[in-house]
Amino acid sequence: MNLQKLFVSPVRYEIPLFQRSYVWGLEKQWSPLWEDVQNTAERYLNSEEKAHFLGAVVLQQKPVSTPMLQTRLVVDGQQRLTTLQLLLDAVQEVLEQHGVDTAAKRLKLLVLNPEAYRDDKDDNAFKVWPTTADQGAFRNAMHNDLPSEEYEESLIVQAHNFFKYQVSQWLDMYPQENVSQTQAREALEKAVSQLLQLVVIDLDPSDDPHVIFETLNARGTPLLQSDLIKNMVLFEAGKAGVTSNSAETDPFRDFKDDDDDWWSDDIQQGRLVRPRIDVFLSYWLVMRTRKEVVAHEVFSEFRCYYKKQNKPIENIAADISRVGKLYRALEEKSNPDMETFLYRWEVMQAGTMTPVLLWMLSSEVPREQMDKGLRALESHYLRRMVCRRTTRGYNRLFISLVERLEEAGAEYAGDKIVDFLRKQDSDVGLWPSDREIEEAFLNLPLYRLLTRKRLCMILEAIEEELRTDKAESQSVPHRLTIEHTMPRRWRTHWPLVAGVENEAEQVESRDQLIHTIGNLTLVTNRLNAALSNAPWKDKRETLSNHSTLFLNKDLLDNAPEVWDESAIEERAKRICLMATKVWPHADSI
Repeated sequence: MNLQKLFVSPVRYEIPLFQRSYVWGLEKQWSPLWEDVQNTAERYLNSEEKAHFLGAVVLQQKPVSTPMLQTRLVVDGQQRLTTLQLLLDAVQEVLEQHGVDTAAKRLKLLVLNPEAYRDDKDDNAFKVWPTTADQGAFRNAMHNDLPSEEYEESLIVQAHNFFKYQVSQWLDMYPQENVSQTQAREALEKAVSQLLQLVVIDLDPSDDPHVIFETLNARGTPLLQSDLIKNMVLFEAGKAGVTSNSAETDPFRDFKDDDDDWWSDDIQQGRLVRPRIDVFLSYWLVMRTRKEVVAHEVFSEFRCYYKKQNKPIENIAADISRVGKLYRALEEKSNPDMETFLYRWEVMQAGTMTPVLLWMLSSEVPREQMDKGLRALESHYLRRMVCRRTTRGYNRLFISLVERLEEAGAEYAGDKIVDFLRKQDSDVGLWPSDREIEEAFLNLPLYRLLTRKRLCMILEAIEEELRTDKAESQSVPHRLTIEHTMPRRWRTHWPLVAGVENEAEQVESRDQLIHTIGNLTLVTNRLNAALSNAPWKDKRETLSNHSTLFLNKDLLDNAPEVWDESAIEERAKRICLMATKVWPHADSI
């Protein structure tokens, strides 16, 4: 049912006393629900009338003395029903304030029962009636004319206020190009009344609600998005007459192994923890649809994609299987031609560019163009990381890049990546210049701002750049540790410049400068312990006797007798020159 069908008739959904009070909150429930409403309305504005599923509720008929007002006990789903009433009422109130009387009256039918059905009881006006502890707050939140200040600590009132604010903010964005405010209001009403859907299980009075509740909540394992997609693929294949166990039909035939849980392992993705197969399907969909895909909408987006493609389902299944192998090779870093890139990609946690990588690999980009594209992606991402540029908007940036690659074709993929990233001039995509990198190396305490892995990766890359083809080995070990040349506890052996007027400022400046990259190097664990807080003379001798790294050879060859602020700055400039060779700007690729 959509919300109009659920709430338009005179009805009362009572939440039993044994149910808990209202506990839904901003981060986990209200905000995602509003995002769903907003996305549904915006899709409608783009002529895509797509329903959004919100879950299930279980109701049980209740014999009542007032036959005109149907009454149901809410066995399961009371949090959801309460929140949806608060949402509907918030939209109704804002539309009424905007003077949209007709739409406001239609929505009023979904939140209040007509007076003729109230049996002289004011609270019978409400379609949903919460437990005793929440009734006062609910009454005041749902009545436009009643003050709610005394209940401002109530989650019910806070939810109502949240939705009112979001509705007002969203409507205030219009008119926009090709969309009037009238159209926006219509889309919002359509979304909340007809495009939000629930499964409604309506029990007879004789049914045992506790058995139903237990079965729904305790006896099953929730289906993954990948489970839903597989079920749909096999169902559609069956309808088309393709054998359901055909190797060409099952997109997950290569994802299953009794001795291998790789695809089912849970992995961290931002704040979410999801099975790896669901993460892959999100990336695959982003690549193929070239639009953002919310974690809980992977299946619905897949269904839309299939309907629009007008391709046999077995073709889509084969694409999933083929790209899945490429994704696993990325994650396991088993492609020898991309070994260095994939190591750095993993350390930078640059997962948002995964759809671009999958597109390049699945499109058979020529080797030269592949190398050029990967170098541009790595340089752009790392320079922004070092300069502390925002990562917000990266999803959209890389989706736009996939769109451009589709237009240009695989033959010119590397050129198109360089050109696309070079032209970015917003804060989301700007490619930092050599001068900005130098400023970051000279002034930013990168030891504090970057993770140890990321900082080690940068210094390792500098080490590789310093090694010539005459060196015994071109590879650099990845288990080295970061050493402060001037130690963090510098006060014992590293005196300040004598005669400075403001000593406090000099201390503060040095405490910042010692964490810049000009003061950092790589050593083994044992050598790190030996160097500790020793004076520069001892450190210099120990490094000379035991370190074989070119990074430390360069440090010692160019180091003055006194290691101080000016020495740190000079070394930062040298490291910057090497870094800009490893990660060049667009014009140098």
